[in-house]
Amino acid sequence: MANGRGCWTVGIGILFQRGHFWKQKVEKQGIDSHEFNYIELQHRMQNYALSSCIGKALETLNFMKNVPGKPTVYDYNALIHCYLKSKDVLLEELVKVYVGMKRFGPLPNALTFNTLFNGMLLFGNLKDALFIAEEMLTSGFVPSFSSLSKLLKKSLESGSLVDSLRVLDFMLEFDYSPTDPTSNLLITRLCKAGMICEAYFVFSVLLSKGYFCGAYGYNPILWALCKANQSYIALTLFCLLKKKGFVHNVCSYTALVYGFSRERLWEEAFCCLKEMEAAGCKPNAITYTTVVKFLCDDGQIEEALGLLDKMQKEGCDPDLVIYNIILRELCHQNRIVEIGELVQVIDQKGFSPNLFTHAALAGGMLKGGRIGIAHKLLVDVFSSGCSVDVAIYNIFFNILCCLNRSKEALFFMRSMMEIGLRPNNVSYNTILNGFCEEHLIDEALELFDRFEWAANGPDLVSFNTILSAACKQGNSSMIRRVLYRMEYEGVKFNIISTTCLIQYFCYSWEDFRVLEAIGIHDLTVIGWKLFLPTEEARSIVSTTYDGQSSTKSWNVVYTG
Repeated sequence: MANGRGCWTVGIGILFQRGHFWKQKVEKQGIDSHEFNYIELQHRMQNYALSSCIGKALETLNFMKNVPGKPTVYDYNALIHCYLKSKDVLLEELVKVYVGMKRFGPLPNALTFNTLFNGMLLFGNLKDALFIAEEMLTSGFVPSFSSLSKLLKKSLESGSLVDSLRVLDFMLEFDYSPTDPTSNLLITRLCKAGMICEAYFVFSVLLSKGYFCGAYGYNPILWALCKANQSYIALTLFCLLKKKGFVHNVCSYTALVYGFSRERLWEEAFCCLKEMEAAGCKPNAITYTTVVKFLCDDGQIEEALGLLDKMQKEGCDPDLVIYNIILRELCHQNRIVEIGELVQVIDQKGFSPNLFTHAALAGGMLKGGRIGIAHKLLVDVFSSGCSVDVAIYNIFFNILCCLNRSKEALFFMRSMMEIGLRPNNVSYNTILNGFCEEHLIDEALELFDRFEWAANGPDLVSFNTILSAACKQGNSSMIRRVLYRMEYEGVKFNIISTTCLIQYFCYSWEDFRVLEAIGIHDLTVIGWKLFLPTEEARSIVSTTYDGQSSTKSWNVVYTG
């Protein structure tokens, strides 16, 4: 911020000199000190401060020393207050004023601290606001609950969790308990940031101080533990809280159901469902959808359909989300009869198919090998003018590439861009792989080199796709081209890249030493078996390879 429209800044040491210095200056200029009316100086000082002229305001304040007993701490407070109301505020200048008051007097009072604190808070300088609060305590004053509560809220809004924890710790020194919304927000933010231990510490400290934390306070911790594959720890906390008299809600139980289902611990997951019902807590659509989703991911479609039936018998109406999940898995398993029946149910329920429905059907059919049906389905979707997104287009690109129509897929990608949808790397890599499968290497290279890629350009999948095609064709110049670009862009090999090169060198009988370029110690058993030409050598690899053998020892195997 500007420094007060050309006003000069006076050094802090000079500004706070004793009054006799200014008295000598006044006498030297031939001005009678009695002419300095205190009220007039007050107004002048405040006007300077309101105009952002902090230097001249301090100079005027020092002229008050010609008046016995002046300036008082209230004059300094008025200066701080007026300066904070000005347009151009430099908070560093206020810190200098505060330091000067501590050093030369008058000592700050409670109003000084509160004015500075509120000013720092107003301008978002949270660290200095906390510093002022700590200084206030050191000077024998106690910050108010409302002040620290505001600081905690501001810290949370700024996303500074470390500062938020410092403020909370400071509040607890005075036995100030944050409000329910604030403490819940802090715990939730900590959990989302992966700071589960810190979140539990906050919860346990508040609990130990007699502060009642409801389910909204600890549910985020249960969810964070379950999402981190620590469902048994979450269950331990759940049982501990239950013994302490806490009444869990549907969200608490659903967290455990989610965690155990995610880890495929089905016995524990269904046990939690039974316990939930026994406790009089009725599972909702989210609870059922959670289990059905993971059952379908695990290929257990019969169990998922059984749970769907139970859900309806319990009076919990399924929504389109759960139908889409089941529909997708039915497509994966080629359950055509059940697919037709479920589509009829969706229609009878009055649900209109959405993006996820189309993606579930088309993606499921594609994965199940029914490419023609998937193609017709999406062609009908495009023809009907339904709203589609990049995910739908990516499935369509995959379908076209499976039908050896990669050029058509590229045409549709350009059309997609014309209507404002931006392709992602999945879009590019799908078509790139299609070109390679059709041996359209020139088109693949043009897409790889010249098209406008999303994010940071081709990724490792893109490089591996081109590298694999080049290796299969034995095109050494293309291989070198890809390797040079990988090195230039800092893209590192993975097992797929390495295996492609090993296959190429096997077919071309290149010298064994070329492996040094791709990191000989990173090869797996499969990689070595692909490279070594004899069954005897491969047998040696299977029985002796430990991942740490030297180049020399492998040369012995190769030449022996």
